[in-house]
Amino acid sequence: MSKIKVAVVGCGSIAIHRHVPEYAANPNVELVAFCDLNQDVAQKMADQYGVTNVFSSHEDMLANVNEIDAVSVCTQNVDHAQVSIDAANAGCHVLCEKPMATSLEEAEKMIDAAAANNVQLMIGHNQRLMPPHVKAKEILESGKIGRPLTFKTTFGHGGADSWSIQGKDTWFLKKDKAFVGAMGDLGVHKIDLIRWLLGEDVKEVAAFVETLDKDADVDDNATTLLRMESGTIGTMAASWTYYKGEDNTTTIYGEKGVLEIHDDPNVQVIVKLTNGTVERYTVGAIATNDAGGQVTSGVIDEFISSIKENREPLITGEEGKKSLRVVLAALESAKSKSFVSVKNIG
Repeated sequence: MSKIKVAVVGCGSIAIHRHVPEYAANPNVELVAFCDLNQDVAQKMADQYGVTNVFSSHEDMLANVNEIDAVSVCTQNVDHAQVSIDAANAGCHVLCEKPMATSLEEAEKMIDAAAANNVQLMIGHNQRLMPPHVKAKEILESGKIGRPLTFKTTFGHGGADSWSIQGKDTWFLKKDKAFVGAMGDLGVHKIDLIRWLLGEDVKEVAAFVETLDKDADVDDNATTLLRMESGTIGTMAASWTYYKGEDNTTTIYGEKGVLEIHDDPNVQVIVKLTNGTVERYTVGAIATNDAGGQVTSGVIDEFISSIKENREPLITGEEGKKSLRVVLAALESAKSKSFVSVKNIG
C-alpha cells in the first residue's frame, strides 16, 4: 500500500504535540491538509510541515482535497461528532480525540457512519497504549495478584489553560464548546483505562463533579466512586488543579498482592505480593504533557497500522462510547446526588 494521506482538523495543542509530529515520524504517512477555525493557525502548521492545502472549514477541505485517506479530529469537543461523521461519509478513516462525543446519540451516529462507509473509527484513548499500562495488563491477566478487589486511579495536571495554545481563553473552559471539563478531558482516559485493565465495564457510579478554582463554567475536578460488573470497587480522580505537576498513577489491590503503576522515569510498575516478594519493572515512561511530546502516545502508529492491516483499531468507537457512557453517568450522579446505574444512561 502507498502512503496513507492524512488531514488534520483542529490545529491546537493536541495536534501540535501529539498527532502531527507522530504522523510526520511515521514512514507510512503523508500529511496532505490542515484545517482550523483560525486559518492562520492551520497555515502555520502547514508551513512547518510543507503542506499546501489549508482550510478554515472541514466541509471545504473534504470537498476540495480528493486524496485524503484518513482524518484526525482534534477540534473542540462539541464538533467531534459532526467532523467525524462528515469525514466517514467522505470515505475517510477517522481518528477522533476524546471524549468522542457529547451524547450517546452522537457517538452512535459516528459508529454508524464509519460502518456504513467501511472505514475505521478509532478514539484517542492513549492510556491503553502506554508501556506501563500494557505491562500492568499482562500482570493482571497472569493472575499474579489474584482477583482485583479495589483500586484507585488519578489523572491530573495544572489545567487545559496551562497547555492550550489559547491559554486562559481556551475552549476547554467553556461549556458551549467543551461540554465537560476535567471529567471529560482526563477522567474519561482513566475510566477507559480501568475498564481495559480489569476487562470489564463499570456498573454503577457516584460522583462529585465540581468547579473549585478555575474561571470556567465546566468542572476542574471530579472524584468518582466506581463499582465494576464483578463487584470490584474503586475511585477515579480527575483534576485540573494539580499545580505542582502531573499525576498519572493507578494502584490495584488484589487477593494476593498490590499492583502499582507510576509515572516515574525509572521504575514504572511495582508488584508487591503477600508472600513478601517485590517485583519492579522498567518498561518505558507514560507520555505526559510535561514531557513536551518527547514520549510518543502510540495512538498514531496504532491508527495507521489498523488501516494498513485492514483490522479494527485497539480502541474502537464502541469502546469510546462505553467510556463516554460512564462520564455521562458521573455527570448525572453529581447532578442528582445519587448513585447512578450506567446501563440506565442513554
